[in-house]
Amino acid sequence: MDDSSLVRVALDAARRAGPDVPIGAAVFAPDGRLLASAHNAREETGDPTAHAEILALREAARIHGDGWRLDGCTLAVTVEPCTMCAGALVLARVARLVFGAWEPRTGAVASLWDVVRDRRLNHRPEVVGGILERECAALLDAFFAGHRQA
Repeated sequence: MDDSSLVRVALDAARRAGPDVPIGAAVFAPDGRLLASAHNAREETGDPTAHAEILALREAARIHGDGWRLDGCTLAVTVEPCTMCAGALVLARVARLVFGAWEPRTGAVASLWDVVRDRRLNHRPEVVGGILERECAALLDAFFAGHRQA
């Protein structure tokens, strides 16, 4: 699968976010097989850590390899990960991060911080940003426009 196809899987997950901010994530095995996908579920679950990335990483780790390590895997996300999610994907040893829209207020993959490429950490994934950026940003813009009018 190419990077656009990976982000499209994350977009499909984001569209199922219900009352939550529509962010989706998907984890792919080294062979390209989908291991897990998830959407933000903080409102749905009352769990402040229920970001799409965290939920997808948890499920993928349950399925793949030796438990928590996701060596060789790719995480695709609709929006640049926050600090918590960037830290989690580094600790999970994700090989590649592919994401859509940049997040200048909370992004931790270059916009505000650059957690994933911090040389002090023992793992640094490959990062590809801006894939299907307009489509990913439009989903968020529509969500927030609806909330501002309500």
